[in-house]
Amino acid sequence: MFKIRTMNAISQAGIEVLEQKGCTVGPEVEGAQAYLIRSADLHSSPLPESLLAIGRAGAGTNNIPISDCTEKGIVVFNSPGANAEAVKEQEICAMVMASRDVLGSIEWVKSIADRGEEIPALVEKHKSNFAGPELLGKTLGVIGLGATGSMVANAALAIGMVVYGYDPFMSIDAAWRLSGDVIHADSIDDIYANCDYISLNVPYNKGTHCLLDAAAFQKMRDGVRIFNESRAEVVDDEAMTEALKAGKVGKYVTDFPNQVILKAPNVIAMPHLGACTPESEDRCAVMAAKELYDYLLNGNIKNSVNLPDVSLSRMGVCRLCVIHRNVPKMINRILDRLGADVNVEHMINKPRDAYAYTMVDLGSPIDEATAQSIRSMEHVLRVRVI
Repeated sequence: MFKIRTMNAISQAGIEVLEQKGCTVGPEVEGAQAYLIRSADLHSSPLPESLLAIGRAGAGTNNIPISDCTEKGIVVFNSPGANAEAVKEQEICAMVMASRDVLGSIEWVKSIADRGEEIPALVEKHKSNFAGPELLGKTLGVIGLGATGSMVANAALAIGMVVYGYDPFMSIDAAWRLSGDVIHADSIDDIYANCDYISLNVPYNKGTHCLLDAAAFQKMRDGVRIFNESRAEVVDDEAMTEALKAGKVGKYVTDFPNQVILKAPNVIAMPHLGACTPESEDRCAVMAAKELYDYLLNGNIKNSVNLPDVSLSRMGVCRLCVIHRNVPKMINRILDRLGADVNVEHMINKPRDAYAYTMVDLGSPIDEATAQSIRSMEHVLRVRVI
């Protein structure tokens, strides 16, 4: 069966999905057709010719050289939504920590451990130093309404907050998940102008790089509390530092500490804990494992970050899978190489930006010479016959 190399510590639940199918799985696997990874950085690692797919047990794929993979015809999968519950729960915690000085109060209580019988009186005297506002009735702005963002919005409504949501790219699935009581923000400026709290749940890309910058902070309410479960680079750290010093931002809770933001005041930083629950790690690994196996066995693509989602029930004797650039007449050229004697039982083609994927189910097998002829075509990146 298939050889799959693991990197990082992968949940046994995901490994078992593959082993039960007869796959060889482990960190020392040679000639792997797929990688199953978490945060392993592949940017400086060679991509072997045998590699057909990479499964990321998690949502972020900044550790994977997406462009290089696509040009080599390597499908990159992630597991969106599998860790959403864990991240949502941490964001609820972040809201409370951003409102009340919970961490400061805990440290202060530890500091009076040797005060003996004075402790109860000291507690009553100093507790107001750590007080903060309730969440009830306050306004939360959620930027990014994917699996996690929509759950955060719904949870905030359940505890009595007013919720604005902004996501110009919201999917139909996300729209179904989102409560109708969430106020639709026509622009991100609506979030800045109306919200006491802001939750960041967007993917990191060129469009979201330094999304929160000095100009954005100037549009926000004084003392706004912000929590970031996206990526560090979504926030301009220098601008955030200045906003914190000036009191424009009252508290910043981030899951992505770095040398800049850790020196700023009123920052609560955690070590990328959002998805760190055993349940989340199990779900992510299982989802990524199933995606890899379905692609290796059937050529189906679901939850890819670099190629279109394409699924087709098997028909015919064999299946031709072609990853190619999205240029005119490619389907006709592929079919021409098959010859007049090969019957097409079923086929599908879908594009994604500059690339496309074509699957053709055939009524008879094709030989290696035919497959090699298709591989030699201009704009073809990968050909598989399964």
